[in-house]
Amino acid sequence: MNIRRAEEKDIPRINDLLYQVLSIHAAIRPDIFIPGTKKYSDEELKVILHDPAQPVFAAEDETGTVCGYCFCQMQTPAHSDNMVPVKTLYIDDLCVDAASRGQHIGQALCRYVLDYAKSEGCYNVTLNVWEGNDSARAFYEKAGFGIQKTCMEICLK
Repeated sequence: MNIRRAEEKDIPRINDLLYQVLSIHAAIRPDIFIPGTKKYSDEELKVILHDPAQPVFAAEDETGTVCGYCFCQMQTPAHSDNMVPVKTLYIDDLCVDAASRGQHIGQALCRYVLDYAKSEGCYNVTLNVWEGNDSARAFYEKAGFGIQKTCMEICLK
């Protein structure tokens, strides 16, 4: 397996994986996510793939097929008098193809992203997990992630 920066040629496989992620989220929160859709258009993906502040990493198997990805965003908080200005790498989305799960590809992607964040001088790496996505939560906890804050809601409809 090889992990590298994703390129425009990877967009068709990235799209396949984006649909897989959306289907998981739609099953958990059908009140928020629309089944059969994906997070980014091809044009948005092209912009993201060329933005150094939004690195996307692709894991490819021995045949060169992308079997996983990790979308990231460099974040530095706006000036605040009460918070230390730290550089954060935010994991926006991590997905391994359903047919490739169990092969430690997600672990390899996660380690790669953590090493990348260290090399970029980041203080921390953060992410969000939807409540009900127990397998994702367990995966990140096993990788060493802990709760930073909790987002709560009341649905009004």
